[in-house]
Amino acid sequence: MAVDDLTRTMMISAAGMRAQSVRMRVIAENLANAETVGMKPGDEPYRRKVVNFASELDRVTGAEEVKVKEVTQDQTPFGSRFDPGHPAADPDGYVKTPNVNTLVEVSDMRQAQRTYEANLNVIDSARGMLMRTIDLLRS
Repeated sequence: MAVDDLTRTMMISAAGMRAQSVRMRVIAENLANAETVGMKPGDEPYRRKVVNFASELDRVTGAEEVKVKEVTQDQTPFGSRFDPGHPAADPDGYVKTPNVNTLVEVSDMRQAQRTYEANLNVIDSARGMLMRTIDLLRS
C-alpha cells in the first residue's frame, strides 16, 4: 500500500466521521424535541429530521467520499394524545404529538456512533501503517 493510498484512506474515513457527526447532532435534536408540541390549536408539533447522504468524488484524492446531501423533515404523520386541558388541543381534546420515536432515535444514534468509531479505527490503523513505513524508510 502506497503512502498516497494510506492518506486517501484517512481522508475517506474522516469524511465518514464528519457525516456521522452531523447525523448524531440531528438525532440529538430529535431526541431533545420528542415531546415538543404546539402552543395553540392548529400549531404543528416538532417534525423529526432525517439526514440524507450522498457519495461525492473528491477531485484532490480521486476517491469517493460520503457527504451529507441534505437534512430533511420526516413526513410521517404526527401522533396524537387526549389532553383536553392543553392549549393546543383541538375541539375534540386531542393534541398533535411529534413524529419522533425515541426507540428509533436511540437505535440510529448507536448505529451512527459505531460507524463513527469504525472510521476512527481505520484512521488509527492507516496512521500506524504510515508511521511504520516512515520508520522503515529511515532505517
